[in-house]
Amino acid sequence: MSSKQRTIKHSVSCTGVGLHTGVQSTITFHPADENTGIRFIRNDMKDQVVTPYIDNVVDLTRGTTIEENGVRVHTTEHVMSACAGMRINNLIIELNSKEPPVMDGSSKDFVSALKEGVIVEQKAKVDFLEITKPVVYNDEEKDVEVLAVPFNGFKTTFTIQYDLDDLDVQYSSIQNAYTNYEKQIAPARTFCLLSEVTELTKQGLIKGGNLGNAVIIVDKDMDGAEVKFFKDKFGIKFYKGTRGLYKSQQLRFKNEPVRHKTLDLIGDLALLGKPIKGHVTAIKSGHKGNVEFAKLLRDEFKDQF
Repeated sequence: MSSKQRTIKHSVSCTGVGLHTGVQSTITFHPADENTGIRFIRNDMKDQVVTPYIDNVVDLTRGTTIEENGVRVHTTEHVMSACAGMRINNLIIELNSKEPPVMDGSSKDFVSALKEGVIVEQKAKVDFLEITKPVVYNDEEKDVEVLAVPFNGFKTTFTIQYDLDDLDVQYSSIQNAYTNYEKQIAPARTFCLLSEVTELTKQGLIKGGNLGNAVIIVDKDMDGAEVKFFKDKFGIKFYKGTRGLYKSQQLRFKNEPVRHKTLDLIGDLALLGKPIKGHVTAIKSGHKGNVEFAKLLRDEFKDQF
């Protein structure tokens, strides 16, 4: 891993809709000086700065939301993952709404934008969070475990398990997660179980969700009313009794769902404000487990903060 901090040379933008708000949004990446870190700026809120840090996390409902001085940025994980994966240490991220665009549900477009902005090294050295001893987070009720152990580099291992034909046990291990991020992690899209969609809709979420930005796993038999709901609401044509991966979609990887979980993990751990040097293993973790584990790392390695 490079020991020098990095930023981009030119400003570059992406436009799309927010996954949960459904609001048109433009995100612009700007160069930043050494030791600035990553900062969000809401230009629709008088240029209020919102710092992506674990103590600023206020909501973990189907995404990671941060808040500073009463101003929020929703669904930060894909953007933060792209920054961490491409080893960007200093960046101003300007938003004209409260949620970044979801793009295709992965981090691929953000990675492309950062590369278009020309990634450049700076003179200052990177301040890594070095894992010097094993650290374990457990949530026994949800059967979640996240573990970090010493490793000369950044390695991720992730396992998920669902009782579904198309989504049973999936496993991913990325030896050099920063080096291999662009090709092995960034293209993995978010996924959603069909059984969750109705409830998320009732909660006022996934207003910007569609087959272009999420992988849909059909995990239940549907009656005629449900078939009509999905056709009218999302334009998705299901059939009674359909189960498995929605047939018009093709996975980018055989284990795309668990790779996306890895993408989210990297984005949530980026809220530590330091790239990690170590091996992180996660079992069935989501945003809550990721953020709690990040806080545990901060507490266990106070001398590095």
